[in-house]
Amino acid sequence: MSEELLDDVTLADTAPEGAGPADYLGAVRDIVHHKLRPQSQAIDIEGRYPEDVLRALGRAGGFGTADDGGTTSMVDNVIQRIESMAEVSAECMSTGFATWCQDTCAWYVQNSSNEALKAYLAESLVHGEVLGGTGLSNPMKHFSGIEDIRLRATPEAGGYRINGLLPWVSNLGTGHYFGAVFHVEGDEPHDVMALVPCDIEGLTLSANTEFTALEGTATYACRFEDVFLPSFWVLADDAASFLKQVQPGLVLTQMGMGLGLTRSCIELMREVEPRLAHVNGFLDDRPDQLAEELSDLEAATRELAKGVDRPNPDYMREVLELRLAASELTLRAIQSAMLHTGASGYQRHSEAQRKLREGYFVAIVTPAIKHLRKEISERLACRQQLAA
Repeated sequence: MSEELLDDVTLADTAPEGAGPADYLGAVRDIVHHKLRPQSQAIDIEGRYPEDVLRALGRAGGFGTADDGGTTSMVDNVIQRIESMAEVSAECMSTGFATWCQDTCAWYVQNSSNEALKAYLAESLVHGEVLGGTGLSNPMKHFSGIEDIRLRATPEAGGYRINGLLPWVSNLGTGHYFGAVFHVEGDEPHDVMALVPCDIEGLTLSANTEFTALEGTATYACRFEDVFLPSFWVLADDAASFLKQVQPGLVLTQMGMGLGLTRSCIELMREVEPRLAHVNGFLDDRPDQLAEELSDLEAATRELAKGVDRPNPDYMREVLELRLAASELTLRAIQSAMLHTGASGYQRHSEAQRKLREGYFVAIVTPAIKHLRKEISERLACRQQLAA
């Protein structure tokens, strides 16, 4: 990454005093340069899972902070996670997405009222000693009326018996954990959210497909066959309410992927300016224009992060709108980087074509662009009805 971009004002540079932005951000950049960059091609082409990078990021503060199994300032944590993720995503989106999965798993535990589980895992997740994923694609779509819940459970003494299939859950492996929502059947049907150990009896992880990008994210289909999950692992007995609580933070932190990838695309465009500016000047979405829009998004992200611990009724809609803007800017940036670099960007191992493939993920990962627009439209309609 160029010195010019490294010197730009970042989210972390404006974090409150005491958050230690220089400490964690410098350490994250060092990990990206020395540990991640040498293997980013192997992660993309060979599907190598960057477990060593993730654990190093945890030690460096890349997954935020923890104190005695709880949280420090939620605002500081969100800003720290977004900026760290942006640095990682600028180099490798597979690792950037795995970073978000880790952040989200930690976010679940930190926001749970299950104090025993929080004391057991929160600090280990934040420090990268234990790794985990999210598993919330299906529940988020379910509560938005897009698809049915995939996991079903029956209550038993001391826990729940779960069956079903989650098709794609990322950042998984031996000793890992992931969040999941299951519908409890019986006299009092309801939805429960819990943390699931990957090593639990009856759970099978299988790699059942190959992706055009993000192969290195340790993504598996998770089949539950009479899995008994003890109540110790329950994050919330009311999954819908808990999701409303954690959703602003988990969607807002996704900004790190789009911000970082857009930043790196602008760099690619600027790198070819000395030899191609005379013709690239006729293209749309020039680097200076995209950089200005990126700066606006970064400022808006900083502003919204200030309210993550006290959202107002319109807060989630604003987060969704910002997340949509990041997806749309990323799509423009990856296409522009490809057009600016020209034939050299079309080579198999070029940065431009890799970022083109990676960038579409920002637009389709839950919540995808179509999901975001549906949610925003429904929230605006509800607000208009209340105002009428």
